[in-house]
Amino acid sequence: MLSITLGPLAFPLPPLLLLLSLLLASFLARRLAPAALASSNETSIWLAAGLGLLAARAAHVLRHAQAYADSPWAALDFRDGGWVTGPGLAVAAVVLLWRSDRLPLARRALVISAGSGLALWASLQGAVLLSLPDADLRALPAVVLRPLPAVAPGTAPAAAPAAQAQPLSALLDGRPLVVNLWATWCGPCRAEMPVLAAAQRQRPDVRFVFANQGELPEVVQRYLAAERLALDDVWLDIGSALGPALGSRGLPTTVFFSADGQRVDAHFGLLNAAALQARLSRWPAPAR
Repeated sequence: MLSITLGPLAFPLPPLLLLLSLLLASFLARRLAPAALASSNETSIWLAAGLGLLAARAAHVLRHAQAYADSPWAALDFRDGGWVTGPGLAVAAVVLLWRSDRLPLARRALVISAGSGLALWASLQGAVLLSLPDADLRALPAVVLRPLPAVAPGTAPAAAPAAQAQPLSALLDGRPLVVNLWATWCGPCRAEMPVLAAAQRQRPDVRFVFANQGELPEVVQRYLAAERLALDDVWLDIGSALGPALGSRGLPTTVFFSADGQRVDAHFGLLNAAALQARLSRWPAPAR
């Protein structure tokens, strides 16, 4: 699951799970420590978490240095979901060891609180995975999409005949597949669309599918024409069924599948150029 909805708002799930875990660890660190050290113990938790997150982000940026070289400021855009868990946990552990050495009377409380927070985070992650059917975790869902009708010169936007509807799995053609869920009313979708359009032109070895959620063909056609977006593979998900099938009820959502249809990555929210290039780097472009 990538996101949850609260009324009209959608939130990415991983940061919420992490925040809940940190709140538990912070509460226990203050509650279990001697009164004189409660505040220092709580500070230790947040310090370890902050430095751990910075290390996890730095490891991701260094791993994909070429992708971020053209837009260095994108390294500060934490919304793109680029983290490497191992280095982050290692740095957080070192910080906690250092702090427990400085505060020996609060060491037991610090170990229990940090361990409880980590256990909650792992349990929540596992519960999210178990809540989805296996097909949602590994493969393309069996959701039927309709291709956006082409607009013939001199005709109204919806006048051209519609092609045949197909399940998403039928769009596999031997290339890796990137599926973007979007809508014309979605601000972040509109912001990232030029980035995805450029990637579609630059990476013909990867198939990009733009699955519009719940809008009429003429609405989508007018938007693409107004924005001068020459996109291939624009499809209509009239019933907005693809998002829930992929574990996300918010937009934009972008899911990455290998050439054999196995899900390898997913992101809820705005994708910048560096983040997209980092994800596409798992499939090196063929030499020209």
